[in-house]
Order: sequence, then C-alpha cells, then structure tokens
Amino acid sequence: MSRTIAVHLDNVGLRLGSRAFHFTCSLAEGTITSVAGPSGSGKSTLLNLVAGFEQPESGRVLIGGDDVTGRHPAERPVSIVFQDNNLFAHLDLFTNVGLGINPSLKLTAQDRAAVSSALDRVGLAGYERRMPATLSGGERQRAAFARALVRHKPVLLLDEPFAALDPGLRSTMADLLIDLHRETGNTVLIVSHDPQEVARLSQKVLFVVDGRIAVDASSKDFFTMSGNPEVDAFRGEGAP
Repeated sequence: MSRTIAVHLDNVGLRLGSRAFHFTCSLAEGTITSVAGPSGSGKSTLLNLVAGFEQPESGRVLIGGDDVTGRHPAERPVSIVFQDNNLFAHLDLFTNVGLGINPSLKLTAQDRAAVSSALDRVGLAGYERRMPATLSGGERQRAAFARALVRHKPVLLLDEPFAALDPGLRSTMADLLIDLHRETGNTVLIVSHDPQEVARLSQKVLFVVDGRIAVDASSKDFFTMSGNPEVDAFRGEGAP
C-alpha cells in the first residue's frame, strides 16, 4: 500500500554564488529519509529549502500537499534540530523548550505540562531549571529534541544533529530518534555523513552530488548497489 507524500520538491532550482542546485524528490509520510553525500554537495541546502531558510528561484516546495514555496520558516509545518542544538545560553531548559510552543512564552497550564512531559520523554525530567552550559552535549541535544516534540509538527528536519557527539552518544541519540519517531509517526529528513547512522535510521536515502540528487533509493538498495564511485566512497568501511 502506497504512502501519502509528505514533502515534495518539484523541480526546485537555486543558485548560491557560483553553485547551482536542482532538486526533485518526494518523501513519504511517516518515514525517515537520510540525505547523504560528499562534503559541500548540497545536503544542507536541500534541507534549508524544505525548512524555508533558502528560497528557490524556480520550482515549488510542497508539504502535506500545500505549496509553501513562499512561506517563512515559522509558517511551515516543520520542526528543526541543528547540530549545535540552538539553545539559548541565558535561558533555562524549561524556557528553551517552551519557546517551541510560544515564542512569547505565554504558556497555559497545559502548555507547561507539555514542556515537562517532553523533557521527561527525552530523559531530562527534573532538569527544567538547568542552564545549557551545565549540560553535556548529549543532554543539550536531548533538550533540542524536547523542543521539537512540543511543536507537534508533522515534519522533523535534522541537520547532522549527532555529528559533534562521541560514538556512544551518537548511538544513544539515534535510539532516541527512532523511539520518538515510533511515538509520533512524523516524517523525518536527516542530513548525515555517517554510513552506519544512515543504515540504522533510514528507510530511504537521497544521495546528493554536485547540487543534484544522484541516487534516490531505499536504504536496502542504496547499501547493495554497485558501480557508483561516490556511493562506494561514502559507504567505505562503514557499510553494513
């Protein structure tokens, strides 16, 4: 049974300086898709086009069947987790997570309960008044996940969220992402440079080379395909 398309890039074109990008792809609802490829190939640019941080010069961006091409990032039904977790250093965790619900922090009792519940779900119960500087890298990234959770958006975008963590923490955070995905059923698009992470998390892989999607395949097909030197180089010794 085919799935509904959650995100569709329809002949999206963009030029940044001397670099040209062109993407056409679809993400099925409720799946995890990894964006992989060589450094500088355009992985984050693809993510930014979905998020709205970059505006295409041609083509359309559709989310949930709606054309969001001209919409500001805040108007799109997406949540975003960055590599640096993007927490405000001068605000405690409760406030950082609460910003995901209301930027002016006008929170109802139900909203405040949702913040505490989200922190509990990511293993940070009782951390509401902790400041980001007092936390480990993994704890800060967990807080970023909690903020994404309270937003209740159908699409979650992650830009190399585990890259700065040591291998053990990367594995723990990958487990957390899988668990949260099972609970929410959202559509996930994650930029990753780690072949093991891609294999573990994804149902689908978009492999970007020189600003274009060179491979659009299931994870199984991506890790068994042959004859593509860039894919071979990416998989390296980390291929399953």
